[in-house]
Amino acid sequence: MNNEKRKLSPKQNEEILRTLKARFEKNMNRHKGLEWANVQAKLETNTEKLWSLNEMERTGGEPDVIDHDKKAGKYIFYDCSVESPKGRRSVCYDREALESRKEHKPKNNAIEMAADMGIDILTEEQYREMQRLGNFDTKTSSWVKTPDNIRKLGGAIFCDRRYDTVFVYHNGAESYYAARGFRGSLRV
Repeated sequence: MNNEKRKLSPKQNEEILRTLKARFEKNMNRHKGLEWANVQAKLETNTEKLWSLNEMERTGGEPDVIDHDKKAGKYIFYDCSVESPKGRRSVCYDREALESRKEHKPKNNAIEMAADMGIDILTEEQYREMQRLGNFDTKTSSWVKTPDNIRKLGGAIFCDRRYDTVFVYHNGAESYYAARGFRGSLRV
């Protein structure tokens, strides 16, 4: 994607920063020991990442800081919407899966949508980490990064939370459902 398109107007920058700050302050349990001023300073010097966070927000992800990688000096954001982001549902896993469908193709796929947004799809490990912060995907499910050996055989994996437990399932990568989307992460 053209980098010129990955810029927000000053007003949009202000709006997304205000939204992120309010969410940060409302959910302090997700980022104990971190200060918003430090996060904001990092965001203000990384406008392309701010654009990606705005895309996460625009598609219903409700991104929030979940950790700080002190060694790399990066803040880590995850989609923290209660259910899988509404603007990213009804998608199959990747381009190969999308092209394999003969009819009733979904509009998009999780892997390319994430790349276009400048984010990474959560891994199973990251998904489980996120679930320690709250109860997510109790009515929906989310595609997660699928190991190559599973993908080569035509499958893909997704996760959800039911019965107070995180489950990992498999499906054909070409499948898509109204209640399945994907969650992303971003390092800033």
